[in-house]
Amino acid sequence: MKVALAGAGAFGVKHIEGIQNIDGVEVVSVVGRELQSTQATADKYGIGHVTTDLAESLALPDVDAVILCTPTSMHAAQAMQCMQAGKHVQVEIPLADNLADAQAVVDMQKATGLVCMVGHTRRFNPSHQWMHNSIQSGERSIQQMDVQTYFFRRKNINALGEARSWTDHLLWHHAAHTVDLFQYQTGEAITVANAIQGPIHPELGIAMDMSIQLKTESGKICTLSLSFNNDGPLGTFFRYICDNGTFIARYDDLVDGKEQVIDVTNVDVSMNGIELQDREFFAAIKDGREPNSSVAKVFACYQTLHELEQSLNRVA
Repeated sequence: MKVALAGAGAFGVKHIEGIQNIDGVEVVSVVGRELQSTQATADKYGIGHVTTDLAESLALPDVDAVILCTPTSMHAAQAMQCMQAGKHVQVEIPLADNLADAQAVVDMQKATGLVCMVGHTRRFNPSHQWMHNSIQSGERSIQQMDVQTYFFRRKNINALGEARSWTDHLLWHHAAHTVDLFQYQTGEAITVANAIQGPIHPELGIAMDMSIQLKTESGKICTLSLSFNNDGPLGTFFRYICDNGTFIARYDDLVDGKEQVIDVTNVDVSMNGIELQDREFFAAIKDGREPNSSVAKVFACYQTLHELEQSLNRVA
């Protein structure tokens, strides 16, 4: 399977490295904003075709699928561009930064029948897979999820500390991980969604702090705190408070409420959530089936984000 990757930044490289562990899949084209830096990435990983134009990669006859790691505001339009070109597409989280664009991608996927998957990585991290399996088996039930998403980004930089050409967003990007995961793990619709935010940054034009509350139809709750003002520790930390135990997920790793390590090494074929996410994308294409985190399966998340945005606008 031949793949084109658009967006050769920090997350794009994670996908390239993950795909190197997957038999029968090869990245043959990489698309970037700046030719020189994109060429350097391609040279490092032995990728033969480099361009700054996604359409050029889509025109390559041997490209079967595309992974989009481009700026958030481009995701929906580029996902549709890929499907219009007859290519399967995985678009990194978030699918879009507004509900109308998310709906448009859902509609095009239905019209084309192509695989369109969104990079909701938390569904694939071994830690969260372990929790999902234990919940699905009836061993435990979530009472509350308490989640902290904390970074220190008072300047417009990416995960590598490099200058970013676009502005990240706590609600439409970082909250999307937790909103979708809460719905996925509980298996229930969110019936209550509230949000408040701190002051808008004078240069970045976004809130640097946010608090979100969610509740499902049966009364399970989620409390999410997000910040770009937090000076360590950095990352997202998920506390599952269950009727049978408390568990803390830190990306691919899991401990119980007493910090005892839970062995998740046998949950899947890898301990790399990004690699597992990509494996699902390629397997769905090969098998002709809908993937976990398909655009249809995660659409409810974007409906909730839209509702949260409306509540923030009402408060403002």
